[in-house]
Amino acid sequence: MNYAEAKAAFHNDIARLASAGIILPGVDSYLPAEFKRNFGLAMDAAGTLTTTPNAGVPAMLTTMIDPTIIEILFAPNKAAEIIGENQKGSWLDDTIMFPVVEHTGEVSSYGDFSENGHSGANTNWPNRQSYLFQVVKEYGERELERAGLAKLNWVSEIDKAAATVLNKFQNLTYFFGVAGLLNYGLLNDPNLPASITPGTKATNTPFWINAQGAVTATANEIYADIQSIFANLVQHSGGLIEASDKLVLAMSPPVSVALTATNSFNVNVYDLLKKNFPNIRFETAVQYGQLSATNPQGIAAGNLVQMICESVEGQDTGFAAYNEKMRAHAIVKAMSSFKQKVSAGTWGTVIRQPFAIASMLGV
Repeated sequence: MNYAEAKAAFHNDIARLASAGIILPGVDSYLPAEFKRNFGLAMDAAGTLTTTPNAGVPAMLTTMIDPTIIEILFAPNKAAEIIGENQKGSWLDDTIMFPVVEHTGEVSSYGDFSENGHSGANTNWPNRQSYLFQVVKEYGERELERAGLAKLNWVSEIDKAAATVLNKFQNLTYFFGVAGLLNYGLLNDPNLPASITPGTKATNTPFWINAQGAVTATANEIYADIQSIFANLVQHSGGLIEASDKLVLAMSPPVSVALTATNSFNVNVYDLLKKNFPNIRFETAVQYGQLSATNPQGIAAGNLVQMICESVEGQDTGFAAYNEKMRAHAIVKAMSSFKQKVSAGTWGTVIRQPFAIASMLGV
């Protein structure tokens, strides 16, 4: 078929389509099948592509980086909130001594010429050792600029990381001290009274919660255990501690859920405690939880509950102590990088009056 024949055939087709109601405006010809050929520009003599088949653009051109940075969260540092925190000395001090005075004496029957009877004082000097620790911040010029391409302030992130690491370790020493030194924590000071055990519940176990975190003890059973802790506190103090004193009840976050248990009168453990101990406050820290793969800083023997009387006769029961919170040393510049040491120091937790802390282990 030549072009003229193809043109005539096209007009015949147009006429037939128009009679059937199919209108093709602007179309004045078509190419018959016999005339079709593939003249692709990016082909070799064999008619195949010389490049990899592709119809897209680089993925980075269609990728957006959100300017909001999501930071990984850590369990809160709670030791200072539970027991308080003070600075003692400076980073030059290795040892701190605490003068303890005990009044002594004896009376005698009165007589005009009697010289019996005596009063005096005995002193002790218990001491603690400090532990200095450090981290080093390092970053290179190219590293900073590459992070800048992702809109990251890398120096700021390194600074925050250093502060986080120091604070996390310091919080850990406030709970457990530093092995090998006279440096103890709130949970392992050797002068603390031994923990008491919880009562057996209707479930034939001593626990407040099960492994899944569900509350298994009743409100009355839980309250009875806390009463036992307070009774132990009163016994150790010789009556110096009363229910109206400022008390702290500290436990792990999962165990604290047990305080929401409600009795048959629709009163939960929180209500009972606040009514009978008007100045009590509640604190949680993961370190009171049972040692596990997800809580490597916990207690090996089970969940611990501690009751602390904040002060007795005007004397603080104890405090978390540091000699240096954060010391930033000089920035050292190398050929194309920088480094800086940051250090801190801890005395652990200094417990002045161990009798003012009672605990229950295994809830």
